[in-house]
This record gives sequence, C-alpha cells and structure tokens, in this order.
Amino acid sequence: MITERPSTVRNCRQRSWNSLLRARLRKNGSFLNGILRAASCLSVAVLLCSSCSRQPVYPPPALSDGNAVVDISALKPEIPQFYTYTYQGKNISFFVVRMNDGVQSYFDACVTCYPKKLGYRCESGYVTCRACNMDFSVYKLEKGIGGCYPIKLEGKTANGRYLIPVKTLESMAEKF
Repeated sequence: MITERPSTVRNCRQRSWNSLLRARLRKNGSFLNGILRAASCLSVAVLLCSSCSRQPVYPPPALSDGNAVVDISALKPEIPQFYTYTYQGKNISFFVVRMNDGVQSYFDACVTCYPKKLGYRCESGYVTCRACNMDFSVYKLEKGIGGCYPIKLEGKTANGRYLIPVKTLESMAEKF
C-alpha cells in the first residue's frame, strides 16, 4: 500500500499541475489575445494618422523658360488642379483653378496653418484646410486675404498656358 500511495500522490500532483497549466494557458491565452488586439488597433491608428499627417505630393508642373507651365485646356472648370514643384529638397505645392473670368493660382498653404504643412483638399467646389477644416468656396478665393485662405500665387496667361515664375515658387519655400 505504501508503494501505491506515492504513485497516487504523483498522479494527483500531475493532475494538479495539468489543471494549473491549462488554467494558466487559458488565462495567458486571453491575455496574449488582448495584447495582439491592442497591438493591431495601435498599428491601424498609427497607419491612419501617418497617412493623414503629411501634405500630399502632386505631379510636377511642366517647366519652360523659368516658369511652371499649366495647360489651361487641361483644367476642368472650377476644380483646383494641384502640382508640386521641388526646390532644394522641399516640395512646394500649389493649385491652379480655371474660373469663368480666367485662371487663378494659390499656394497649397495659408498664413495661419502653414507650419503644420498639411495643405488643402478639394471637395464639391470648396477647398478645405487639412489642419483646421476651414473651407472656402472656389468662387470666393480671389477675395480672401489672410487667415486660413490659401496664399495667392501670381501667374499670367499666354498662348493657352498659365505661367508661374519659378522664382515666385522658390521665394515661398520656407512655407513648405
């Protein structure tokens, strides 16, 4: 009987360890699942934030004789077309919009929010600041001064093209 007792004790201990091990695995399994879920949520949040936290880079404008050149016939009426000119490693973005009375251009920055370097997005006839969500009708951009209005960019029309001096773009590099 003494010989049976140690094996019985051993079996009880083995069962206890197995039960304890299963319980810990269940507990740790849910803990690990929680960690994995939290890590997944965090990585999705980081991905979403990083995709929205930078000013987009747009196609470069054509360059000719010291000017950024935009073909006016390629512009859709009242819909801003965005471009990015690269100067000394900085992406200087701007947009051009064709209106009934001519063509207008603006930097993709404003006096107030430019340090955030987020620019504007275009939705349904409005440009909206990505930093503060102020929106402005494309019909009223020309009259806007200061605040969060886009900074006016001087250009001229010649032979069906809109010309913006590269020097003007480069002079505003500190805003980008």
